[in-house]
Amino acid sequence: MSSLDHPGIRKVAAALPAASAAEIVVLADAVRTAAQAAEAVGVPVGAIANSLLFAAIRDGAAAPLLVLTSGAHRADTGLIAELVGADSIKRADPEFVREHTGQVIGGVSPVGHPAPIETLVDTALGDYEVIWAAAGHPHAVYPTTFAELVELTGGTPAVVASALSGRAS
Repeated sequence: MSSLDHPGIRKVAAALPAASAAEIVVLADAVRTAAQAAEAVGVPVGAIANSLLFAAIRDGAAAPLLVLTSGAHRADTGLIAELVGADSIKRADPEFVREHTGQVIGGVSPVGHPAPIETLVDTALGDYEVIWAAAGHPHAVYPTTFAELVELTGGTPAVVASALSGRAS
């Protein structure tokens, strides 16, 4: 598969600046976890931007919420709910993920979705000069920066992991 053969990868490439789109890397194996992605591209796990889609429940209605968190962290759903003014945050099921991103779990990119999604960007990603994010398919990733993630997603920089929920990188 070339980097543009898959429709999910094409949508991500179209949403990225030309320089970033040109750097999409298609890997031989799927990288469905931050640890797998970090090993595949040779970076610390903290330099992987996990794209986690949640259902933010407000007044009984579920809306998509994308949280881009450092691979070295575990998202704190209670903290995230407070940040976005939600009654609760629930992990999205595969159907909800596909409906709102057009992508599958393990390949959800920060960009390339059918419609804009409310997004939080983990400030811990700012500790890395280069961050790697999924490119719309479990075999595809691309390099980016914290500033570019915030700009392209319209996201809000935030601390999304409590001190107790972090993992060693």
